[in-house]
Amino acid sequence: MRRGIAVIALVAALALSATACSGSAGGEVDEEANGPVTITWWDTSDANSEAPVYKELIKGFEAANKGIKVNYVNVPFQDAQNKFKNAASSGSGAPDVIRSEVAWTPDFASLGYLAPLDGTAALDKEDDYLKQAVASTKYDGKTFGVPQVIDSVGIFYNKKLLKEAGVEVPKNLDELTEAAKAIKSKTGKTALYLRGDDAYWFLSFLYGEGGDMINTTDKSVTIDDKPAIDAFKAVKELVDSKVAVTDATNGWDNMQKAIKDGEVAMAINGPWAVTDTLNGDAFKDKANFGVAPVPAGSKTAGSPQGGHNYAVYAGSKNLDASYEFVKYMSSAKVQAEVTEKLSLLPTRASVYGEPKVAENEIVQFFKPVVETAVERPWVPEGGSLFAPLQTQYTKVLTGQATPEQAAKSTGDSYRKLLKDYK
Repeated sequence: MRRGIAVIALVAALALSATACSGSAGGEVDEEANGPVTITWWDTSDANSEAPVYKELIKGFEAANKGIKVNYVNVPFQDAQNKFKNAASSGSGAPDVIRSEVAWTPDFASLGYLAPLDGTAALDKEDDYLKQAVASTKYDGKTFGVPQVIDSVGIFYNKKLLKEAGVEVPKNLDELTEAAKAIKSKTGKTALYLRGDDAYWFLSFLYGEGGDMINTTDKSVTIDDKPAIDAFKAVKELVDSKVAVTDATNGWDNMQKAIKDGEVAMAINGPWAVTDTLNGDAFKDKANFGVAPVPAGSKTAGSPQGGHNYAVYAGSKNLDASYEFVKYMSSAKVQAEVTEKLSLLPTRASVYGEPKVAENEIVQFFKPVVETAVERPWVPEGGSLFAPLQTQYTKVLTGQATPEQAAKSTGDSYRKLLKDYK
């Protein structure tokens, strides 16, 4: 506990020092007074399909802001959370700006690692942001992130394989099971790739059974209730009945290869994966690519709300330059360009009225999905809820734990993590 307090004090001191050096929050960057400054941005997007677009956008920012240079660093998503925490806690090596997954933002903020953005240039035209996108940026009454993208998941499907099998896109798990038989017998392919090494892919099944991880209203753990047990049973049955193929490691690469090569007819994924998926041999004809809602469970069709925020490190020595960078990258113009090139969903309401955005089929599919997506718990521990769930999710899929055992174990872990939850 003493170490945590010392870390927060250190970061706060760094933030005050940086503010004194760079000027008042939200002020203009004075090139004559300070000279050109360099800020570092940690981007966690896909290094192959998304990073090139963001690198081009940086050139536009630098052209419009002659006194600021951007050091672009692509950090693997799976490493970024802990890497940032380690750098911020030591006061050395943290970036000025980080692409923060929505659950990380309140976590980083609670530790004192992020600069509050209220009243700064970073929060330009705040009323234009979608309300559900803004929800993850708040902590303790302050704003610590600017929404970059918002997303959820759906079913990517191979139209040709479904047509050959004579089946429609399944609307629920029973229809998926029936469709799988026809797909296997008529095409020799497996119906679904179910990613088994990331618990985020489990959430649609959890929500589909009417469950959730925790209830923040009455501060109770719900991951070991009956709906969660039913969800574990549902995914296990998909694997045992050969409706789905899964994995315990390297899930992203395995899943993408399977859908891109046409070895599976369907995969659960989100708008961030569209560009990469369309590069596969199975989708050389782009018209063969389809998107539909995740098949419903026994209660409903449920999808989790995801996305990323821009967040500024509290210890940055160039706060004003960082605010200007976030303002530019989150502007309506830049969001529209990102949507056009990557089919990612904007977080600004005004961008959806832009012709090229309004005409984008992927965006138009995912927009209503996002509007009805289940918000994850925006608590500091929200990002940490996935580790114990992931362990048990994998154990269920590989037969190392029963659904009942997995739910109980995850619940026990949550109550240790969330001290005031029952």
